[in-house]
Amino acid sequence: MRGAITLDSDTPEEVEKQTVRLLETVLMRNSIDQEHIISLFFTATADVSSLPPAAAVRRSSSLKLQDTPMLCAQEMAIPGTLPLCIRLFMHVETPLSKADMVHVFLRGATELRPDLAQPGDERR
Repeated sequence: MRGAITLDSDTPEEVEKQTVRLLETVLMRNSIDQEHIISLFFTATADVSSLPPAAAVRRSSSLKLQDTPMLCAQEMAIPGTLPLCIRLFMHVETPLSKADMVHVFLRGATELRPDLAQPGDERR
């Protein structure tokens, strides 16, 4: 499953808040239990450097994913791309077909996939 979210600023608190929000929303919309996550892969734009998204997930008191393999990488630096953006690529065990998976793009990241946005997903 895929998802993305934007930050208001590059602070450890904001990275943690928005990364956790993204992951919790993907889990909720797909009715996935944390136990069914196989691995998480995050990318972040170059202007996100205060905290790796994986560290944000590990620090979270609401998520219990300390034993889940996670990896972070820097997003390709292409001029004009969406700033302060964290993307998620998640491998899960699920009975959902690919067509039934709900990919989540929140806040400013709704620009990336407006076709997948739900009411209330835009920046707030």
